[in-house]
Amino acid sequence: MKVYRTHNCAELGLNHVDQSVTLSGWVHRVRDHGGVLFFDLRDHYGITQVVIDPDSKDFTTAETYRSEWCVQVKGTVKARASDLINKNLQTGYIEVFIENTEVISTAADLPLPVFGELEYPEETRLRYRFLDLRREGLHNNMLLRANVIASIRKEMWKIGFNEFQTPILTASSPEGARDFLVPSRLNQGKFYALPQAPQQFKQLIMMGGFDKYFQIAPCFRDEDPRSDRSPTDFYQLDIEMSFVNQEDVFNTVKPVIEKIFKEHSNKKVESHWPRITYKDAMLWYGTDKPDLRNPIRMEKVCEVFKDSGFTVFSNILKTEGCEIRAIPAPGGGSRNFCDRMNSFAQKEGLPGMGYMFWREANGNIDAAGPIAKNIGVEKSEFIRNSLGLNVGDAAFFLGGNPKNFEAFSAKARNHIGLELKLIDDNVFAFAWIIDFPMYEKDVENGKIDFSHNPFSMPQGGFSALSGDPLEVLGYQYDLACNGYELLSGAIRNHELDTMYKAFELAGYSNAEVTSRFSGMIQGLKFAPPPHGGCALGIDRMIMLLANEENIREVIMFPMNQKGEDLMMNAPSPATNKQIRELGIRIVEQDLDEVDGS
Repeated sequence: MKVYRTHNCAELGLNHVDQSVTLSGWVHRVRDHGGVLFFDLRDHYGITQVVIDPDSKDFTTAETYRSEWCVQVKGTVKARASDLINKNLQTGYIEVFIENTEVISTAADLPLPVFGELEYPEETRLRYRFLDLRREGLHNNMLLRANVIASIRKEMWKIGFNEFQTPILTASSPEGARDFLVPSRLNQGKFYALPQAPQQFKQLIMMGGFDKYFQIAPCFRDEDPRSDRSPTDFYQLDIEMSFVNQEDVFNTVKPVIEKIFKEHSNKKVESHWPRITYKDAMLWYGTDKPDLRNPIRMEKVCEVFKDSGFTVFSNILKTEGCEIRAIPAPGGGSRNFCDRMNSFAQKEGLPGMGYMFWREANGNIDAAGPIAKNIGVEKSEFIRNSLGLNVGDAAFFLGGNPKNFEAFSAKARNHIGLELKLIDDNVFAFAWIIDFPMYEKDVENGKIDFSHNPFSMPQGGFSALSGDPLEVLGYQYDLACNGYELLSGAIRNHELDTMYKAFELAGYSNAEVTSRFSGMIQGLKFAPPPHGGCALGIDRMIMLLANEENIREVIMFPMNQKGEDLMMNAPSPATNKQIRELGIRIVEQDLDEVDGS
């Protein structure tokens, strides 16, 4: 039987000098130094430099080698001369002098280079993902992913959790995104759904008498793509516990997450995780996933502009529900910076932003800018003091219904933080976002619907559901990290009457709830324990740990932005036989209908 290697390409060192070894791997790059061939041989573990001179009987074979050919070499380990040592390479103190070499397999012309980390079109990278995975950066990301998941499992078992697997084919559930439906051959006309999350199953596990469950769970959601979200599937650390409250969940998961981040990154991990209500998060940061590395906190400044000389804002405040908010900009106190921010706002579709900045004049602090001129010294000084600003600082202002400008205010806050270099890139900053509203109103039809997980316990229980639904808060929580939602969870509604009432407010009849969630409803009839948990996005966590901005850089075989697998050519048409067996018919959609005309 053929022996392909005695060592891997990261294993050899000075203690192997004069030993005969066999290595196999890919030709990383070839260098011709006056007739002597040097090439770097690479495998999963690392790189070893190998050398062959013209006197070798296999020199003519080695001359044919090209990048990414898979080859075997046999030779003797030699120490490098002191001036040729490569300390950046794990095997940089030695090289292997080839005595025999042969080709294992050849490679066609490469559609993308493996050597180096050159930028290349994403479509090419995804189509030839198996080659892309050979590149050092992506290869290391996949190893990081494997190691993080191994660490998670180790920690969860250590603190008493059991890992259980839940079904992949299940019933449709309202998790906030579109389902992937799977037609049933045996039950024609009916469909399974791929699980958006194991939500109902993990609750039923608690109702089955188990105390602590976790799973590295695949989840499937037919979503519009973003850089931090896959359009088809993702993995999450799914957790559920019995006889717990919100505090218990926080105290359980924080040490696990903290340890994983410390173990797999050199960045500082903030130990203080503040708790911020959803209402305050939207006011201070314009988002429920704030980046707390940025110290900027927005404030309401409505009183300053009521009946002020700045009529644009004073008129806005005459409309119910409208506010004026200020975005402080420490260090942004120049007209040039304020003009740049106005250009940023215009690119985002706004006419601009109001601003003022402070400078020194004759030993005094002087407020400059169009707003300062209209509201006067006293009110300008009040704004400066309330925002904690000084000479050389600025403030920007947005007005109207907060729902219409909060998203932009979050972007502006982040942009200011980046422009003024206020953000520490070498830290992970976490925050618990709590007290989410249970319901929201659709602005188009006025319908009340769930704003978060529908199976959450309302704060105050059944009695809380007798008033205005928009005032009801849930025991729902997210964990934000560096501007991303890392985790989402809730204490579950384990009371049948409260469950029915909660769904009733969202327009569901008891019969419909019973039909759609039959397993859950039956479980609630048989003394369920109070329980709660959360789900942490594995892909997003790896993205943060790998310091990547695109989630596809930490997924082995990702889809593109259109939800297509270019490598496997999926999705693909079904055969006529498959369609007949399923009892379905493909209807060609009218182009006008597709365009929404």
